[in-house]
Amino acid sequence: MITLPDVKHGLDLTEQQLMIRDMVREFARTEVAPLAHEIDEHHRFPVETWKKMVELGLPGIPFSEDVGGSGGDTLSYCLAVEEIAKVCGSTGLTLAAHVSLGTWPIYAFGDHLRPMYVPKLIAGEYMGAYGLTEPGAGSDSGGTQTTAVDEGSTWRLNGRKCFCTNANYAGSFIVTAVTTPGIGAKGISAFVVPAGIDGFHIEPGETKLGMRGSDWASLVFQDARIPKDHLLGPTGEGFKTFMKTLDGGRISIGALSLGIAEGAYECALKYAKEREAFNGTLADLQAVQFKLANMALDIEASRHLVYHAARLKDLGLPYSKEAAMAKLMASECSMRVSYDAIQIYGGMGYSREYPVERMWRDAKLCVIGEGTSEVQRLIIARNILK
Repeated sequence: MITLPDVKHGLDLTEQQLMIRDMVREFARTEVAPLAHEIDEHHRFPVETWKKMVELGLPGIPFSEDVGGSGGDTLSYCLAVEEIAKVCGSTGLTLAAHVSLGTWPIYAFGDHLRPMYVPKLIAGEYMGAYGLTEPGAGSDSGGTQTTAVDEGSTWRLNGRKCFCTNANYAGSFIVTAVTTPGIGAKGISAFVVPAGIDGFHIEPGETKLGMRGSDWASLVFQDARIPKDHLLGPTGEGFKTFMKTLDGGRISIGALSLGIAEGAYECALKYAKEREAFNGTLADLQAVQFKLANMALDIEASRHLVYHAARLKDLGLPYSKEAAMAKLMASECSMRVSYDAIQIYGGMGYSREYPVERMWRDAKLCVIGEGTSEVQRLIIARNILK
């Protein structure tokens, strides 16, 4: 268990955390921001940026040194996601999906699979991806239709997964499948699937509203066979595995949302101070001042919830409810703040020449991915009604 230092304020950061935040902030400014518009416009995954993030050690922040990580904590990792998302939601999502969904489950539940995959994922030799959602099983993830049949030395997989981030570039996939039909969620297991095996291919994903600079695709399994020892955790524990995975993933989506909101707010604040109108600037108008005040309030509240959930996870304390709260608050904050940023820009905000419309489109993913806002409210309600 990690012992956190005494803090005078809920947002106080350690020297190590400040160093990581400042390092990633500069990286985002110089390497990520200049490409943000272009990769969105052309729906292009920036492989060159991913390689630079690997060189910087970002995929290894929350993992222990024995597997090649930096021995950092969840909050440090969230700070990295937040800073990148301020300038490019797509690139922030790429990192969040790789770490929280593609790497952490193997690190946490992989046992013998951990040394086989986690060092490669941290070193960037592999990208990681997570196949949970199906055409007929989104929020109802217990309704998984993909199957895995035990054939002695192998598992035979059949089914389809969709909306899988990083899929076209991944070297390993975590996939859920039904191993015992007829008993619902208790019959679901999780597997690590290597890329390139027979019977497994990737199909293009749908054209997206936002996050166009991140990669996604569908996974198709047609009698794909994986080694028997690539079961992730015990048979029938797959539902529990991905619920725990999503708890942590929601903190990173909260950080992603927080970054998008901050980016939109900073753009709107600068524009309001500079844009001349009505014998002054927009910032002189009370209507605009109230919008900016609400944006700042929303962001500050979201930051507290996201950082608090991250600290609970680092302490080894229960954090499912707090992760849902953080994700819900921050994702809806990102929608409100980016919407108001467009309003402050006026007609220019509707133009692709300015980043706020992209931020609004990117923010929409945050209220859907890793559990919709409605699902987060269900999780919170179930926790407080226990």
